[in-house]
Amino acid sequence: MNADAPLPLLFGHAARALHCIGVGGMGLGPLAIYAVDLGFTVTGGDDGPTDAMAAHLARAGVVLLPAAELPETAELVVFSSAIPETHPALAAARARGVPAVRRGELLAELARHRRLVAVCGSHGKTTTTAMLVTALRAAGLAPGYVGGGLFGDDALPPAAAGRDPWLVAEIDESDGTIARFAPALTVIVNLDWDHPDHYPTEADLLAAFAGLIARTSGPVLINAACPRSLALAAGRPDVATFGREGHYALLSHQPDGPVGLALSLGGQFRPALPTATVRAFGDFNALNATAALAAAALLGAPLRADLLARYPGVRRRQGVLAAGSGLIVIEDYAHHPAEIAALLAGLRPRVPVGGRLLVVFQPHRFSRTARFRPAFAAALVAADAVTLLDVYGAGETTLPGGTTADLAAELAAAHPAPPVAYHPGEHALAFARLSAGLRPGDLVAIVGAGDLDGSARAWLADFDRTAWWDRVAAALAPAVSAATSLAREAQLAARTTLGVGGAARLYAEPATLDDLLGLVRAAHALGLRLLPLGRGSNLLVPDTGVDALVVSLRHPFWESFEPLADGRVRVGAGLRLKNLCGLATRAGLAGFEFLEGIPGNVGGALRMNAGAMGGWMFDVVESVELVTLAGERLTLPKSALHVDYRHCAELENAIATAAVLVPAASSATAIAAQIDAYRDKRKKSQPREPSAGCIFKNPPGDSAGRLIDAAGLKGAREGDAEVSPVHANFIVNHDHARAADVIALVRRVRATVERTHGVRLEPEVLLYGREWSEVL
Repeated sequence: MNADAPLPLLFGHAARALHCIGVGGMGLGPLAIYAVDLGFTVTGGDDGPTDAMAAHLARAGVVLLPAAELPETAELVVFSSAIPETHPALAAARARGVPAVRRGELLAELARHRRLVAVCGSHGKTTTTAMLVTALRAAGLAPGYVGGGLFGDDALPPAAAGRDPWLVAEIDESDGTIARFAPALTVIVNLDWDHPDHYPTEADLLAAFAGLIARTSGPVLINAACPRSLALAAGRPDVATFGREGHYALLSHQPDGPVGLALSLGGQFRPALPTATVRAFGDFNALNATAALAAAALLGAPLRADLLARYPGVRRRQGVLAAGSGLIVIEDYAHHPAEIAALLAGLRPRVPVGGRLLVVFQPHRFSRTARFRPAFAAALVAADAVTLLDVYGAGETTLPGGTTADLAAELAAAHPAPPVAYHPGEHALAFARLSAGLRPGDLVAIVGAGDLDGSARAWLADFDRTAWWDRVAAALAPAVSAATSLAREAQLAARTTLGVGGAARLYAEPATLDDLLGLVRAAHALGLRLLPLGRGSNLLVPDTGVDALVVSLRHPFWESFEPLADGRVRVGAGLRLKNLCGLATRAGLAGFEFLEGIPGNVGGALRMNAGAMGGWMFDVVESVELVTLAGERLTLPKSALHVDYRHCAELENAIATAAVLVPAASSATAIAAQIDAYRDKRKKSQPREPSAGCIFKNPPGDSAGRLIDAAGLKGAREGDAEVSPVHANFIVNHDHARAADVIALVRRVRATVERTHGVRLEPEVLLYGREWSEVL
């Protein structure tokens, strides 16, 4: 949008000061942010905005007032449909004669001045809207957008004016304001009868969508598997469909990492987009992503496979609240039986082998619960156990047959299999009882559109992690022999070359291959995160430690050095590189000299493709033996491994256990002389204080150390962490450094080098158990 453009008239008047009642909600909050971004002055009130929404509103410049207050300056009042006429601020507006409109009415009025992309339907419209915005922005476009939820990344606002003519908006049908919109492109994700308080019959709901389709001036994009939508659009020449049988076809999808999907696409996606990746999981999200990419194509966006690779997700849309500790907790806004059925079907394959699918459900609206009570019961039966909370009324009064007690009775009578617990009143008691019965491997789904998300976060904030990790340790103990100890809260600083960081919640040094396999398979079955640890070089452990099972191959079992008959040598992954060089020297085997002085072991060198003095680990590798994090044993030849600078892709989610190396023959004297030469060079060019090795990767055609040195950063300190005066690409620990000091110094170095040289350095050292993007 043109920042100098005059503000649009609103309902024929030049209103500039807006006041939003219920501004903390997911409908009105983003619209208020959009209005501020357009240039309006916006105030608002809410009885209980979430901290996350309040932060977004404050950041945007929306002034929050007491909920009952109406400022004298207000020229137009906008209110959520959940606000009753008796609300003090709305009543004051009526008494004063200040015009008041519903949220949907203002959005429709503002959309008249843009080319509206209306994303609508019964289930998935919030996610599809967020995916479409993500795809368009990744394609280099800058659409305006008004979402219906908060992105998983708090740095992204839920609405923005943008620069392009397009406005992508989630259109809500629940209160009838859908009749106000006239889109340029309509996307209908699916249709199910809902909102019986406003649409007494299914025909009434379908009529509302038929009207929207009739008012659409451009294409209509419809789910090919939704007969209701297809029937409404029959006869239009500009209908496009998405899905398995759609014009924009989703041929198949496969998991791509722990939270990703790889999509195979066909039809009108080809030849430009045969495949795509999306950072989401489940059948439903695969379809949502297909709809978003199809809409992007219809808008003329340049298509690439990675448009959704960095999709940040939306809060309460299969958002992961906890994972990796042997307990998975997700939250989802599902509040219709069809949504719940689809959600639980998608979650079932994600339940670890040893776990259960536990559902905490808060029904939304008494009218919906009464109308669809049998269908709710039929959907919830897919869980292994159900905890029910009181209905969130959303302004409604109690209706016969629409209470949680009625739903609990329906479940008990019609579907007695899953245990059902109903806890009226405060949510804390329900969550406390849930905690008491949890077992490692469980997946808990927090489901509903009410206020249980705050209760769930409070529960997790107060969760007894000490007792939980004790339970996890007890569950793992049978997986190993007596020769392998399983330690709680093992300090990792002394197990790293930098000497900083906190503890591992669980730590093991398996004594045999069977014990390693037992640990890996048990952790996989419980959904427990497992992190390999070599000799602790090339990594930084956070001060808070790691919420994971850390496995280190430090037991002598893994330090084997076995010359083979044909001149090759098989070495264990736990063998220190210094010892490898010494044993090879005595055996007259050359080619490993460059590894002497690297403070790691064979396994770590394989994972990072360690290199020095012009040599790289995989220069001498013939094959690698490994155990995947699912517990599968593999032996892969070098040709099957994807190796590049400081990286081996196959070892990202696996533990190297051994390797066959190909040395060259030489005399012990010649080998020793080469090692001495390399050792002398290291002593002159590298610091002797504790370090993790080179902190940053070398950028193409240059040296990170040279750039840091030229920026005048040698000797720079944060606490007891210092940029080495000897080699600028090393950060050293002067006895008492903390991980926080090192991270602060990494930030400072990156910022200074980028400001000085225009080059952004990327860390080479791993931030153990976390991602650098979380702290940089």
